Amino acid sequence: MTDATGDGSKSGPMLAADGRPLKKSLARALRMQKMRALMLIAPLLLFVLITFIAPIADMLFRSVENQIVSDTLPKTTAALADWDGEELPSDAAFEAAYYDIFLAAERKEHTRLGTRLNYEQTGASSLFRKSGRGLDDIGEVYQDQFEDLNGDWDEALPWAELMGDPDWLSEQQGWDEEGRQPGFELRDDIADLLPTASREYAIFAEFQQREENNNLLDEEPWSAVHTALYQDLVAGDMSGYSGPRAEMLQAADALVDSPDFETISFRDGFEEIDEDWLQPDIWRTIKLYSPDYTSGYFLNSIDMQLTPDGAEARPDNERIYMLLFQRTLFMSLVITFSCILLGYPVAYILSNLPMRSANLLMILVLLPFWTSLLVRTSAWKVMLQQQGVINDVLVWLGLVADDARLTMINNQFGTIVAMTHILLPFMILPMYSVMSTIPTSYVRASKSLGATNWTTFWRVYFPQSVPGIGAGSILVFILSIGYYITPEIVGGTTGTFISNRIAYHISSSLNWGLAAALGSILLAVVLILYWAYDKIVGIDNVKLG
Repeated sequence: MTDATGDGSKSGPMLAADGRPLKKSLARALRMQKMRALMLIAPLLLFVLITFIAPIADMLFRSVENQIVSDTLPKTTAALADWDGEELPSDAAFEAAYYDIFLAAERKEHTRLGTRLNYEQTGASSLFRKSGRGLDDIGEVYQDQFEDLNGDWDEALPWAELMGDPDWLSEQQGWDEEGRQPGFELRDDIADLLPTASREYAIFAEFQQREENNNLLDEEPWSAVHTALYQDLVAGDMSGYSGPRAEMLQAADALVDSPDFETISFRDGFEEIDEDWLQPDIWRTIKLYSPDYTSGYFLNSIDMQLTPDGAEARPDNERIYMLLFQRTLFMSLVITFSCILLGYPVAYILSNLPMRSANLLMILVLLPFWTSLLVRTSAWKVMLQQQGVINDVLVWLGLVADDARLTMINNQFGTIVAMTHILLPFMILPMYSVMSTIPTSYVRASKSLGATNWTTFWRVYFPQSVPGIGAGSILVFILSIGYYITPEIVGGTTGTFISNRIAYHISSSLNWGLAAALGSILLAVVLILYWAYDKIVGIDNVKLG
């Protein structure tokens, strides 16, 4: 190293051997060390981010995400924005629902929307499924009459000539159905003349070209497009139109103005599909869950519900989740204390035996890890049943009458017994690791000073083993609070955990939002208990050896 002047004076920054300022050179070396350290842990960091952090973040997002309603029914949610929720919504809402559900049915999304709303209102699923099949009846009223007037109204090319830009039509006719077909473009003046029909035809064209990859010149428009055409013909005057298919359009306009033209209102059409559409409840549900994000899942998780007047408690006969949360916490605590009571003597004996004997007995502790969890749980189901081994022994000993056998399975007792057995090694191992490090000289010194065996244990040995109890308790409690296989098999109706309900919503009811909300609450409970443990006991006192 040299100084900056090179003449040996102490003025100016110190330089490293490569001539750079020493401070910058040291900072560069430190930065390189950090980069190498980051590269070394990068695989593990990515693994944790992808397999642990990302799923939790996704769970938290799903617990409030509710975009399916607004995405599937955009016009309907907009029409219901100013609705007071008291009487039936306006005809504009029925019209918007007709076009939204029609498109959703073509995309086969109406059943998914119905399933989502069915979580909030029973019967919504069948209502949307039935509506997806029945909306064609409304449009066919107009489609059939236009087709009777002129068969071209049910053909693809006349519609394309009426609605499409001439340049687009020319490109589309020249498309050889290989490569990307030209995107549909509306004719300049058609949107002013036929605003509703041009909107619905553009939606139809986009669906056929992008989602079905069909040639638009081969596809007959949906009946919803004919319905939209009828609305435009009623509202407008086509006598001054001189563009493509002018005669056809003007004839249709005259037909619509004739007294014999059959019509049906959107409200009556929905009533013919299902009278439930004339009940305000389904519309209130749509409006309540129209925002992209909702607190409804979390409210359901705590036995509440979202109403137009705000959050309110569910009826008594519909409350289940708070009971499950309380039961889960209670049984997890009982299992944790049971493991402490059973595991402490075992860990004490193992830590005070000669190493050779301790290793031999340790095999018995580790033996459950080498047996399938399903086998161990099934074994308890066999032993605890009323005609099982334990009841037979009690009857043989005369402790229980044969006609009064104990009910020890499919209830909380069975769950506690089976899970205590399964989780007991997770309590013994941390306690054994800590107890093995307690110097025996402390015990001998205590006894040499006149302390009894109990005083020596309680005032000298036990305080040093508390970190092992803390580590085992946290491990067992957190494992038990999320267990669902064993409670599912031996818990019956009174011994199941909240985790069983989460599994049900994920795999059976497919209510992932509610499952995510329940999981988020469970995660928050664990973090709160961990924080309380740290405040009361101190996480620094938790040791694994």
